[in-house]
Amino acid sequence: MRLPIPKTEEELDLLLSRPDDELVHLLGKMHGNILILGIGGKIGVTLGMAAVRASREAGVKRTIYGVSRFTDSRSLEKLKQIGVETIQSDLLDRKAVESLPDAPHVIFMAGKKFGTEGSEELTWAMNTVVPAYVAERFRESRIVVYSTGCVYDFLSPASGGAVETDPVNPYGDYAQSALGRERVFQYFSRIYKTPVCILRLNYAIDLRYGVLRDIADRVWREEPIPLTVGNFNCIWQGDVIRQTLLSFPYCSSPPLILNITGPETVSVRWVAMEFGKRFGKPPRFEGTEGNRMYLSNAGVAASLFGYPRVTLVEMIELVADWVAGGGVSLGKPTHFEVVDGKF
Repeated sequence: MRLPIPKTEEELDLLLSRPDDELVHLLGKMHGNILILGIGGKIGVTLGMAAVRASREAGVKRTIYGVSRFTDSRSLEKLKQIGVETIQSDLLDRKAVESLPDAPHVIFMAGKKFGTEGSEELTWAMNTVVPAYVAERFRESRIVVYSTGCVYDFLSPASGGAVETDPVNPYGDYAQSALGRERVFQYFSRIYKTPVCILRLNYAIDLRYGVLRDIADRVWREEPIPLTVGNFNCIWQGDVIRQTLLSFPYCSSPPLILNITGPETVSVRWVAMEFGKRFGKPPRFEGTEGNRMYLSNAGVAASLFGYPRVTLVEMIELVADWVAGGGVSLGKPTHFEVVDGKF
């Protein structure tokens, strides 16, 4: 599927949130409202927009609730304009969670990763205490939970990536607390029979952030690209959104775990060279490729949802065009080169 090249953030948001026929069909069959917790984050805004658009195209009247502290007022206004019913709330407040509206379908996106170093206790509270409040409150709902491929051990490119049945071995407070989030939902799913689906995501690509944007920025600014982590996985954010909403029918007790990422084991060096060709700027590198990195195999998800619709080369082209045109950045690097678990 060839995508139109967005020139503004508004065009980009519409592109990322555009539902396909399969998603429209599913939301047409689903009954009841959808509650998205942590909607103010990087993926949440366009996810909320996609849920609204797919519901409207299906001719279904439902409320899409979006819950966040909304420290970014722009996110709040975007969601209001598209038709999401926003709720400003601190999910660390148990009473605030208890007061949230009922919804048969819940997406849990809340959590903390960046800035963990130095505020480990807040990271653990957000990633384990909040899930306990939510799992208790919405024990009668179907819950899709965002997690991370960082719960797996580091692997080599020859491994083919971790599969869902591989043992976990998280490094550092972020990854350990992310596994804690999974364990909390697994516990409540077991005692209440709550249907849950846990999505272990590796590197969603939006033109404003993501590992491709990180590498493109370094090539554009003629800064050296670290090769400590020589390979990665990534997936277009629009495909993440689609697979997230399509996961509701697969919620189960015990929870189904799915790796969500693209099919390629992508070389950092190769991607930098591709950006260098497009920018006319030969990339510079520092270090040599290591053999410890987060890699996931998303074959199971592909068998359920099909392969991602947007290819790696197309993502590179879109990011290159956006960066060369002065497209805005969120200023939130992925730290893809980190191998000590400290984010």
